[in-house]
Amino acid sequence: MKDEKIEIVIDYHFKDQSILKNALTHSSFINDKSKLKNNERLEFLGDAVLELVVSHYLYENCNNRAEGEMTKLRAKIVCTDSLAMAASDFQLGNYIYMGKGEENTGGRTRKSILANTFEAIIGGIFIDGGLEEARKFILCKLKNNIDDSVKGKLVFDYKTKLQEHIQQNAANDIDYVVISEEGPEHDKIFNIELFLNGKVIGSGAGSSKKEAEQHAAYNGLIFLGEVNEK
Repeated sequence: MKDEKIEIVIDYHFKDQSILKNALTHSSFINDKSKLKNNERLEFLGDAVLELVVSHYLYENCNNRAEGEMTKLRAKIVCTDSLAMAASDFQLGNYIYMGKGEENTGGRTRKSILANTFEAIIGGIFIDGGLEEARKFILCKLKNNIDDSVKGKLVFDYKTKLQEHIQQNAANDIDYVVISEEGPEHDKIFNIELFLNGKVIGSGAGSSKKEAEQHAAYNGLIFLGEVNEK
C-alpha cells in the first residue's frame, strides 16, 4: 500500500516493483535476515542521471550563461538542501523503509536521507523506464528550485537572505517574536511571527526557535516576492 501511494505522488508506475522497493530502502532497514538491498547503488546512479538532466536543461535554456555560471547553478539545484526541499514537498520521508532507531532519531526528516532517497528514486525510474521518464520526474519535482536558481532566488538560509534584502533600506526594522510554545519541555514547538516595521509579514513553527525563525523568514520572503512559494 505504501509503494502504491508513492507511485501516485511521483506520477510514475514501476513495471518492476522490486526496483521501487529497493529505491525506498535505507541502509538502517537492512539486517542479516533481510533479503532487501539498500538504495545506495541506485543513489549513485541517480546522482549521475540528475546531473545530466539538469546540465542539459541549463544548456538548452540558459543561452546567455557561461560555463562557470551554469556550473554554479547546477551545484545549487542538485545540492542536498535543494533535493531535501523537493523531497519534503511530496513527503518522501513517509515512504522510506528504515530501521526503528533511525526513525526514532528523526530519520524521516533528515536532509541527507531525503536527498539520497530522492536520487535513488531517479536511479530507479531510469532503470525501470529509461532516461525520458527520469527526466520528466526530475524536471517536475525540481521545477521551482530550477526556476529560483536561474533567477538567483534559490536560498536555504532564509534569515540571512531576508536580512540582506531589508538592509537595502536602512530604516527597515525586523523582529522575530515568540507567540507561543506548545508541548512538553523535551518536545516543544515554538510559534514565531516575523514583523517588518511593526507589520506581520510571516510566521513559522519549529522544534527550536532557530528552526521556527527560518520558517518565518521563508514566509516573509514569499510575502516580499523574493522567493517563489513551493
